[in-house]
Amino acid sequence: MTALRLTDIQKSYGDNHVLRDVNLTIEDGEFIVIVGPSGCGKSTMLRIIAGLEAPDEGIIELFDEVVNEMSPAQRGVAMVFQSYALYPHMTVFDNFKFSLKLAGLDDAEIHQRITDVADNLSLQDYLDRKPSELSGGQRQRVALGRALVRKPRMFLFDEPLSNLDAGLRMNTRIEIASLHRALKTPILYVTHDQTEAMTLADRIVVMRAGRIEQVGAPLELYNTPANRFVAGFIGSPAMNFISPDLLPELGAESVGVRPELLRVAEDGRLAGKVLHYERLGTDTHVIVQLPDDKKLTVRLVGQWEFDLGAPITLDFEDDKAVLFDAQGDRIPRASDP
Repeated sequence: MTALRLTDIQKSYGDNHVLRDVNLTIEDGEFIVIVGPSGCGKSTMLRIIAGLEAPDEGIIELFDEVVNEMSPAQRGVAMVFQSYALYPHMTVFDNFKFSLKLAGLDDAEIHQRITDVADNLSLQDYLDRKPSELSGGQRQRVALGRALVRKPRMFLFDEPLSNLDAGLRMNTRIEIASLHRALKTPILYVTHDQTEAMTLADRIVVMRAGRIEQVGAPLELYNTPANRFVAGFIGSPAMNFISPDLLPELGAESVGVRPELLRVAEDGRLAGKVLHYERLGTDTHVIVQLPDDKKLTVRLVGQWEFDLGAPITLDFEDDKAVLFDAQGDRIPRASDP
């Protein structure tokens, strides 16, 4: 069953055209991650799906039913925001209970749902506490739990982990992935975090200036990006773009090479100097300045040392490069997966 279909969605605020001709289909059970620069329309798309805002044009279908005129409560979706949005005067239990009471559930059902969610999120010992008595990670789990107790047909996450430190982000990311595998409920998840996008998503939606640039599996976008924008946005460190003047034999307006695909080679085609390097333990990242003053990032496995300013020559396997035309679109190659 199709969980969500957006057809020709348009949204403007005055002269600011936030969403332009957005078309997207999501199947039941999919985990979809939406990425893009600030202001590209990611959060607005979620709010339109949730019913918190209305599109200027277009059709929203949830589980094969048009919901444009439905209220947020009627749509059966739950949204988890970047800010925890918890009721500060209520205990965790009462935060969970509030929406269930409004929905008219009896006390026995409410208690069972809260108990189940608290068990899943390891919040059993915190039900009597107020949000001010919890850590940031615990408050984020409460925000997640408040959505879970409603048993929605779809979850919408708007950068839910951005307020957490690195360790908590990883732990909570694992919890969300585990819950998705258990519940099979479709999820739309907005993030700026490359790791979250690559590790959580069944498919990634890349947006720019209100439009969808590409939709695909994480490795599809990584290996065969539709254009230079997607190529530069997906991946950390980002893809290198090399001038065709330095590699005329490849016959492209721009040559994209991932940092991990560059290697140090005595007879390499790319000659430059070491501008900076970072030793990360398992990897070493080297910033190389080319004769045209462009910079390359090289990701070398292992622990390397360099003299700053020293000459260095690099190369790569031609069939691993991504070629782009003058418009920035990828040129298909026989070696593409």
